[in-house]
Amino acid sequence: MREVRSVRPRALGYVRVSTEEQEESGLGVAAQIRHITDECQRRGWDLELLMDLACSGKHINPELRRGLGMLRAGRADTLVVTKMDRLARSTKNAADIIETAQVQGWNLVMLDVAIDLTTPSGEAMANMLATFAQFERRMISQRTKEALAARKREGKHNGRRTSIPADLLNRICERREAGDSFAIVARDLARDGYVSPTGLTRWQESTVRRAYLACKEKESPNSAAPAAP
Repeated sequence: MREVRSVRPRALGYVRVSTEEQEESGLGVAAQIRHITDECQRRGWDLELLMDLACSGKHINPELRRGLGMLRAGRADTLVVTKMDRLARSTKNAADIIETAQVQGWNLVMLDVAIDLTTPSGEAMANMLATFAQFERRMISQRTKEALAARKREGKHNGRRTSIPADLLNRICERREAGDSFAIVARDLARDGYVSPTGLTRWQESTVRRAYLACKEKESPNSAAPAAP
């Protein structure tokens, strides 16, 4: 009779350090690997380590992006990090990744804040984090609206210059005015190798739409003119 082999859950352990953090206690590569390995051995999970070294947490770095793709495709079950700030620099970004895990059906374990989406207590911690992230987003939005309203009352031009280079912005406007959809423009920008304002090679349709609409609004004769020096 053929032996039936059991399949062990597969985890991705994510390690990240920036250059200045490599020697700090608890943040070094070896310390993160040890904590992640111990946890996966305790739970009986197969482990593959992904490491972004000398990288900040401001953006989704290459190895984390690869890991998220593997989880989305079902090639792994769980993402394990030692600390929340190894995964994301802000509560909002961490909450976005948690929401992605819940929608796509994979597990996320953050050892420092006891988040484990497979347990009731871990899920409650995740929901609490999401609540704080929503509060953070609303506070930022409220402060932005108040600042823009104040500048408008003073007759000042609202908004900073777009981070999209002028030639790309012009291309977006011309393509849209020629009848192309925002999705097609985004696809072509990515295909041609242009980097988005967030530093990624993938362009979101919403990014192209916002850039176009903001450009058209500023071109409008009714747009507030910059204050005289």
